[in-house]
Amino acid sequence: MNLDIALLILRIVVGAYVFGHGAQKLFGWFGGGGLAKTSAGMGSMLRFRPALFWSLAAGLSESAGALLVLGLLTPLASAGVSAAMLTAILSSHLGKGWFAATRGPELSLTYLTVAIAVAIAGPGRFSLDSVLGISFPEPITLAALAVLVILGVAVAFLTRRAAPPATKVETA
Repeated sequence: MNLDIALLILRIVVGAYVFGHGAQKLFGWFGGGGLAKTSAGMGSMLRFRPALFWSLAAGLSESAGALLVLGLLTPLASAGVSAAMLTAILSSHLGKGWFAATRGPELSLTYLTVAIAVAIAGPGRFSLDSVLGISFPEPITLAALAVLVILGVAVAFLTRRAAPPATKVETA
């Protein structure tokens, strides 16, 4: 019972915040820029191409936070959140320290960790998966989804535009 309550709390809090990030990207809700601004940033600053495709993928992956809140199709929800957070860490946060104050991976890494933990533990008794009797074969489902997440993130990075060459600073 205690584990079920703990999983419910984790799913609701983390799932809601991750969903909020997805809604910012897709719809401009909660102070976000919407798909057009997200796509512009993904293309110019992060160099993902095609930017609209990867922006939509990021927004939808983060929107899987809603499924996490509900405990519905939990392994798929965890995979979506994991893919989005792993991409965010690798594209935006590494090399900036470890904490959010310096734009480091603190928040994304926390979300990623919770998504993985919920995928491993399951959604708990207080979930739609439990109520509806939805279950996935273990451990094959988690292994297959982990491979798909890694492949998806790899494709995102392999299709990025090359970084502009560093400019040399000449000294007199």
